[in-house]
Amino acid sequence: MRIAVMGAGSLGTILGAFISKAGYDTVLIDPYQAHVDKLNQDGAHVMGTVNFVQKVKAITPEEMEGIYDLIIYMAKQTYNDTAIPRIKEHIDENSVVCVCQNGIPEYAVSKHIGKERVVGAPVGWGATFRGPGCSELTSGKERLAFTMGSLEGPVNHRVKLAKKVLESMCAVEVSENLLGLRWTKLLMNATFSGLSTALGTTFGGVLDDDVAMRLILKIGHECLEAAIAAGVTMEPYEGYDFYEAFQMGDEKTDCKSIALIRKIWAPHHGLTASMAQDLMKGRKCEIFDINGVVCETGEQYGAPTPVNDQVVKIVSGIQEGTYRYNPENMKYFRKFV
Repeated sequence: MRIAVMGAGSLGTILGAFISKAGYDTVLIDPYQAHVDKLNQDGAHVMGTVNFVQKVKAITPEEMEGIYDLIIYMAKQTYNDTAIPRIKEHIDENSVVCVCQNGIPEYAVSKHIGKERVVGAPVGWGATFRGPGCSELTSGKERLAFTMGSLEGPVNHRVKLAKKVLESMCAVEVSENLLGLRWTKLLMNATFSGLSTALGTTFGGVLDDDVAMRLILKIGHECLEAAIAAGVTMEPYEGYDFYEAFQMGDEKTDCKSIALIRKIWAPHHGLTASMAQDLMKGRKCEIFDINGVVCETGEQYGAPTPVNDQVVKIVSGIQEGTYRYNPENMKYFRKFV
């Protein structure tokens, strides 16, 4: 079986290292030539909550050859215009494309290659790119997980194939409610990834700030309301019920929710959002594919999303140069608390 991890950034480097370590014929694909060269020369260095170096094969997208049985798609959605056509050139009717991007990307991918070949696997762990050939795993071993399913619902042979490979790294939970899984992950990213990027800080910078946590509660609550309006039922995350965690009401209810949110996200205290990493490198980020999806869904189904709207405004403004990546951006959110 020929496997390709397309988009060997922070997450892809780590996953590719684990799959290679398990003995699969795997190639890591990324356009960053210095990164590819380092991977081939010295292997993939995974640091953080684990620490090992694994020999891997790495290429640029232009060097892809032949048909791949499984493509694990981890490139950011900002690269879809160039990456998806490349995928189409290297799959056949039996190939599986496992989408591990943020947001709800299966629709965009399946539109071009057919939903029967697409499975989705939201990532339940975090990582930070530390330079060519090196990524830091920021989630503890006990928090490593994938959830996955297909747009068609039933657990088919393609889901089972991808599950077996992903289990090279960690536990994989299969569900027939992929959209529910996706919205759970979307909420996770819209809250801490979105707000931490808007405020120019880490997840810990948000977790330790009482005002920021009140904003987190409102962002997550808006996600729940938008999903409910769209007829989507979110799946639990590691046994945690987000309908409970993001419940809003009187002061006692809000404080109870915030305490639970802090407990859920505590293991990710040191994480810097991938959106923030992109902005610091002068790249476009996925704000429109994360908080932007919440806003679009809310507008479509009549569920107001004012705090998510503000996150999109500030983060896209940082991207365009209107705002700075700075904790002082909190002043643009105080009207919501």
